[in-house]
Amino acid sequence: MPFDDNRLTIDGDVYVSPRYLARTTATGDPALAPLLDLGWELSHDDLGNAYVNAPDRRVRLGYLPGAEDDGLWRINAYRAHHDLFNAPAWGVCFNSDTPTEFVRAFTTALATAYEQGPEAYLATPEPLDEEREPFLVVTPLLHRGWELDKPEPNVFTIRPADRLAALEITTGPLDPEGELTSRTARWHLWAGTSINLPVWYATASTNTPVALLAALTECVSDPAPLPRWREETFSYAKRAQLAPILPANPPVPTPLDIQRVASRRPAALPAPSVPRWSTTSRPALPGPRR
Repeated sequence: MPFDDNRLTIDGDVYVSPRYLARTTATGDPALAPLLDLGWELSHDDLGNAYVNAPDRRVRLGYLPGAEDDGLWRINAYRAHHDLFNAPAWGVCFNSDTPTEFVRAFTTALATAYEQGPEAYLATPEPLDEEREPFLVVTPLLHRGWELDKPEPNVFTIRPADRLAALEITTGPLDPEGELTSRTARWHLWAGTSINLPVWYATASTNTPVALLAALTECVSDPAPLPRWREETFSYAKRAQLAPILPANPPVPTPLDIQRVASRRPAALPAPSVPRWSTTSRPALPGPRR
């Protein structure tokens, strides 16, 4: 999701760079909007959680501030009509500190895939299909200077030069239920200095469509900064670079603007009559008082 540098609507007083060190904006509305704009059904429960269901009931988003863990965003897709007995075809989780812009990038891609149909939003990664090749997920990162590493036999890691973020890809078989309920998932994206204490994290299970994940990594690696309020950056200000957001410069007036302003000015008043001394005679001095 490209950064919108519209200074008239910026919500913040500083830019945070790199953007993956920013935290959440603490409002979920922007990330829900792409799905609600398609007419997805919104409901709430007594705990303050929000649920958004696709019209065919095969994709469900949960915004869960009332959950027992920090999995604020949980998005699941189903191959059959959604009910309590179906196992999800894929699942994605964003924790409560994930920048809202990153979640929105994912839901925007999901909305696009949903309009294309089940063959898009249920498309499993396929190495032999150029449009579903898993390598497409890491391509945006590599193009922006992130480096590939292999710290463990069954894990590939891609990191930026500052090593303050990482995408981990686990190879080999994984427990399908564990992928949906823990951080032991095929795709694990996080920021910070420690995987155990990340600034934020996101996980995605094995069959998550490549197009959705590529939209996420594209957004995370975008070099444009994110706007935040300085008073809310205390927890990561030492790592991130903060730049003040300056007020927009006034536009340069055009000749037409100048003409319009001039036409609205009142007419100039005539100059008052001012007596002037003659240059050839001295003025008469007043006579003595009687």
